Amino acid sequence: MNPSLRRLLALIAVFIAAFVAVVAVRTCRAGGSLKDLAPWFSKSVGNFRPEKFSLPEKSSLNLGDVQLLARMNDEYASLTQAVVPSVVSIDTAGIKTERISDPWSGSHLRRYPTQGQGSGVIVTKEGHVMTNHHVIAGQSRIQVTLHDGKTHSANLIGEDVLLDIAVLKIEGGGTFTPLMLGDSSQVQVGQMVFAVGNPFGLGETITQGIISAKERSLSDNQRDLFQTDAAINPGNSGGPLVNIRGEIIGINVAIFSQDKENPGFRGVGFSIPSNDVKDTLFQILERGRPIRGYLGVQMCDLNPAIVSTLKYDGTIGSMVQIIAPSSPAQAAGLQALDIVQSFNGEPIRSSSQLLALVQSTKIGTTPTLVVWRKGQTIDIKPTIAESGQTPVPAKLPENATHQGRTRDPEEILNAIGIQTRDISIVERMNGARGAVVTGVTANGLAAGVIRPGDLIYSINNFGIVSAREFSQHLAASAAVQDTSLVIVRNRQSIRITLPAIPRKE
Repeated sequence: MNPSLRRLLALIAVFIAAFVAVVAVRTCRAGGSLKDLAPWFSKSVGNFRPEKFSLPEKSSLNLGDVQLLARMNDEYASLTQAVVPSVVSIDTAGIKTERISDPWSGSHLRRYPTQGQGSGVIVTKEGHVMTNHHVIAGQSRIQVTLHDGKTHSANLIGEDVLLDIAVLKIEGGGTFTPLMLGDSSQVQVGQMVFAVGNPFGLGETITQGIISAKERSLSDNQRDLFQTDAAINPGNSGGPLVNIRGEIIGINVAIFSQDKENPGFRGVGFSIPSNDVKDTLFQILERGRPIRGYLGVQMCDLNPAIVSTLKYDGTIGSMVQIIAPSSPAQAAGLQALDIVQSFNGEPIRSSSQLLALVQSTKIGTTPTLVVWRKGQTIDIKPTIAESGQTPVPAKLPENATHQGRTRDPEEILNAIGIQTRDISIVERMNGARGAVVTGVTANGLAAGVIRPGDLIYSINNFGIVSAREFSQHLAASAAVQDTSLVIVRNRQSIRITLPAIPRKE
């Protein structure tokens, strides 16, 4: 061995021995023994002595002492047993396409597999399942797992992107156990509710809470939601919110979380009221798509500044901000700064309430709106049109003519080639406003400039609140002038100018 190495090892050994000796002396002076230096020696099998212990032989309380809690405990279990068999777990798979740009190879498409999870609830004996649209959006394979563990493929029957509802049908036939859709108009703040679903893919889970608030609106262009403190987490989307009778009073849709990357429950969850869900379900099952009314106004709730500026002395109503061109509202004579006080006799207290009433009104009917305008009260009777994801272009202004002939809106929109839809509840919660591009015609004017997935925020500096409104403004503008669009793509705002559509001679 190298002499230097030998000397080093000897020095280390001396140091260790000295350290042990010092510790031993201090331990003995403190009244201990050398065994305390290595307590594991005393814990050998041969030296182990069993501990003495006594367990309680009776409960702290008898059931007779907590009769109400005992009944509640049993009723919680009964409710769970009645509801859980109708709730399904949903697994999805598909292929997502993403456009990638880099300075070396330019722009190209990248495709990669995606998977998702969510919840749903059986609502018919034939096996129709309600869930959220965002749970199954863009996915090519949908599989549901029933309470008994059996898995089935499911087909998409119809969807309502704006309300964020989808209707599926379980394949394979058979009779299923559905839950009843309750009357959400009877729900009161403070009532006990239960959320059932598949959080984080863990499987059947039920949580309990109360209705924290009603009429929670995320924007002026979206219906009211229920707010609950029942725990709702990723994976619960599409599951039911039930009352103490086991009736569906809502479909869980979203949670409020400031952490968008890793969302988790913070005591604030949202659910779509069952009456809205019921209307959409019937329309999809009967017609294959949702049908809702359209008035063509952008409203805002009253506030002290509006009341003071307009010298309005009322206590109810919602103010008209913008009238869409060639809309039912414009045709009936509604004006900006009008305050709508009632709709068919029902007092208006918020813009979201008015929206819900308009959307639920039968197409072609003429409801009576009581309107306050500059100190006077007047009746206005618009004819409700149909709102949809593929809006019907409106008639253009008089200046959109060529040699005395009116330009055809359909011709203009087809030449541009942009298809849009309204944004969903979840997109709105994430701060989105405007209309989402769903497709671009290959030979259209917008090809190569606008992409599917782009969010159209404004047109000619006019804020967009719906797909129909965008189409109306686009058709009117492109007929006579260049059109300026502000879009949001990959969280970046981009201004794009589309040239006017030349007249075909």
